[in-house]
Amino acid sequence: MLFQKKLHRVVNPEEAEQRFEERMEGQELEKNDRLAMILAGLIVFVPAMLLIIGVFLLGIWFFFGRFL
Repeated sequence: MLFQKKLHRVVNPEEAEQRFEERMEGQELEKNDRLAMILAGLIVFVPAMLLIIGVFLLGIWFFFGRFL
């Protein structure tokens, strides 16, 4: 099957979580890793949210505002 690993993770989430915890057991976060993860999340999610808000505003303008 093409996506056997992903299917196995979805079907057995407890086992996948346990394997992940075992792999990450010896890993320690460095000084600025948390800040880097937050900034990466903002870089990904803020433009997506702005795009979604823009689509909603364009729809509202199209249905209600262009006749004013």
